[in-house]
Order: sequence, then structure tokens, then C-alpha cells
Amino acid sequence: MEFCNYKKKYEEKVTFKDKMNINNLEKVINSELASKITKSDILNNELLIETNVEDLISVIQFLKSSDKCKFRQLIDIAGVDYLGEEKRFQIIYLLLSHEKNLRVKVLIKVSTDEKVSSLVKIFPSANWMEREVFDMYGIKFVNHPDLRRILTDYNFKGYPLRKDFPLTGFNEVRYSEKEKKIVYEPVKLEQNYRDFDFKSPWEGTKYVKNLNKEIKKND
Repeated sequence: MEFCNYKKKYEEKVTFKDKMNINNLEKVINSELASKITKSDILNNELLIETNVEDLISVIQFLKSSDKCKFRQLIDIAGVDYLGEEKRFQIIYLLLSHEKNLRVKVLIKVSTDEKVSSLVKIFPSANWMEREVFDMYGIKFVNHPDLRRILTDYNFKGYPLRKDFPLTGFNEVRYSEKEKKIVYEPVKLEQNYRDFDFKSPWEGTKYVKNLNKEIKKND
């Protein structure tokens, strides 16, 4: 009897999960957050919803706490630079619901000087992710506990993933054996090894030449 009851509960649980597919999820989100969702699309069996910067916290909070969604894990935060557009940057939040076995992407558009609310209080894992977006794109997050560079040096100039960032950068960092400290210098691209003599055949490096001489002597 106990086994039958367990089987019945299990089948009901599986049926409930099956009902919450990607299409139903889109309907739930649009009905519950009607005024805060500006656009929603399903592409390649993935749901992408777009919202405004000021509505980001409430949308993320709903996706995490609602029993119909339960997106309890923040997978990643990605940035995109569309140089020339009024809202130059896009930030995409990737969320995962283990219980529903569903994923959703939340997109917001941000102008150069606009600040975004931090998600650290909702998802502590957002700490380093937001620092990476700040480091690469220069987008600032309000109420972040420690908004510092995380991939580049603290004194690094510019934001490497912006489309207008020069390919060679501004400064290079190295340890000076002479001064016994880290020094910053303008980027120098030393490419002496590119000075080839194309008229002569490739003979290899010095140790190859020496090796060939020894082989000839032994012969």
C-alpha cells in the first residue's frame, strides 16, 4: 500500500514537471511580470526575456523565489558591446532551475554611464561575475561589496572587451629585475624574429646547425 502511494506521488510530481516546459514558462513569466517584461523569445529551445535596468532586481527575485520557476542557480553573467548604439551594452544573466530542469536568460540594455543594481544579495556567486563584467566593460554595479578589477591589474587603463579598445592596449606590466619591482611601460611589440631572409632556405636555429655539423664530422 505504501509503495502504491509513493508511486502515485512520484507520477504526480513527474507530470507537474512535464507540464512546466519552456513554452509554459514563458506564459507564466509574462503573466506574472507583465509590466516588467519588455520582450520574450524562444530560440533554439531557450527562453530569453528582456527587462529594464530598474526592474532587474524584482525580475530576478521572482525567478528565484517563485514556486513555478525556482531558478536557484546563477550560471553566468555575460556582457556584449554594441558600439554606436544609444544603449551600448547588453548584460545577459543565465539562470538554471535544477528542479524544473529549465534555463532562462535575462537581458538588459545599459548605456555607457548607467549603473546596474548588484545581484550579490540574491546570488552571492554574482560577486566575481560582476567584477569581471566591470573589469572588461567598465559597467558599474550599485551596492556591490567589493567592485575592483579581477582579471587585469588594479592600475590597468581601459576596458579590454570594449569595441573601441586598441588591440595593443595602452600599458604593459612586467617585473623589472633591475628595479626589483613591478613597472608599467607603454606597449612595445618587439618582433625581431620576423626579420626573415626570404631568398635563402630555412636552415633552422643555431643548435640545429651545430647538430648537423657534428653529424657530418662523424660521417
